[in-house]
Amino acid sequence: MDNELKYGLGNYQQMRRLVLAVLVAVLFLALLFGQSTFPPDTPVHETIEMFGVLLIFLGIVGRLWATLYIGGRKSAEVVTGGPYSITRNPLYVFSTVAAAGVGAQIGSFSGVILFALLCAGAFHIVILREEKFLKEALGAPYAAYLAKVPRFFPNLSLYQEGDTGSFKPRLLLTTLLDGLVFLVALPAFELIDGAQQSGMLPVWFTLP
Repeated sequence: MDNELKYGLGNYQQMRRLVLAVLVAVLFLALLFGQSTFPPDTPVHETIEMFGVLLIFLGIVGRLWATLYIGGRKSAEVVTGGPYSITRNPLYVFSTVAAAGVGAQIGSFSGVILFALLCAGAFHIVILREEKFLKEALGAPYAAYLAKVPRFFPNLSLYQEGDTGSFKPRLLLTTLLDGLVFLVALPAFELIDGAQQSGMLPVWFTLP
């Protein structure tokens, strides 16, 4: 039974990685032809970009923090400590934060919001399917956890340190490598900015 649970949850974890990769690719391609209404090298544009860099690093660090607690235990027990004490899906929350940071690299307020909404919306579908699986796998303890901790938006007043369980460096490395895809946005958008300014790439739309 344990192997079945691990296999089942593994499918959802792979789905999460696939959704993340597809989102980054789609957003990157879409913004090849988009531009901020704030020109590059202006204070507003650069401030938004720097804010985005902070969001990306916050997202990566947050995903590592969540992995320290989940550590492969998600299919075997209800993890309620650390980030899991304030939101049921910290990996998705921090991925959304990082996606907002990617959107900020266009130098647009709208980019931040649109990237975050698109990422959160896509993950919401995965979350609902994963919750259904975990209800069946973990029973009453998970039902009690559902009733107490919010699905997505963190409730900081609920924070508890909890126990990280047995630490698995391999899982932490996997999460780090997954998160580094967000950093690709930094040099990529600089190249896009340059290509648009030189006229090599057409601009089909602008975002405030």
